[in-house]
Amino acid sequence: MTVQNLRHKLEQQKGRRQQILEELVLIRADIEQLKADELRHQKALEIVKEVGLKTQQQLQYHISDITSLALDSIFDNPYTLVVEFVQRRGKTECDLFFERDGERVNPLLASGGGTVDVAAFALRIASWSMAKPRTRNVMILDEPLRFVSAKYQEKASAMIKEVSEKLGIQFIIITHNEVLASYADRTFEVTIKNGVSHVKQS
Repeated sequence: MTVQNLRHKLEQQKGRRQQILEELVLIRADIEQLKADELRHQKALEIVKEVGLKTQQQLQYHISDITSLALDSIFDNPYTLVVEFVQRRGKTECDLFFERDGERVNPLLASGGGTVDVAAFALRIASWSMAKPRTRNVMILDEPLRFVSAKYQEKASAMIKEVSEKLGIQFIIITHNEVLASYADRTFEVTIKNGVSHVKQS
């Protein structure tokens, strides 16, 4: 190999070295940009988590407060509703418990006095009040106090009436409960004769 060939090869290598150095500068700049992007994404994720946590806390308070107030307005020794948000399978889920004297129970396993009926009614009101935009202020309830014991029927019926008046919600209620019906603004009695429904305003 001649000296001229060696010089030519050396110049090629120098050119290649210069190209690699320039690429290295660009790569380092890209790395710095990626680090800055990662930092911004981490900060954004922290903000999202904080907003999510505050939203969950507000939901916990809102749901628990409304339902516990409803239970307290009716029962002598009421449960309070405890709301907990937990992470399962990569998603946030909501657990509901009844609590009394420091002891928690599954609401569906709690018995006596129709606490689940009252809690279910209050949860519907809480959900409706949080909706943005709100749906129409008409709710259809089918025997909402079905399992509420007789001694609490008067208080439970009065509570539904008060919610209707204070929140401006019109309840259309299907019931055989005479106590609940006595709190209605208007009642319609439906009878079936020979397979035909007949409606009479009471």
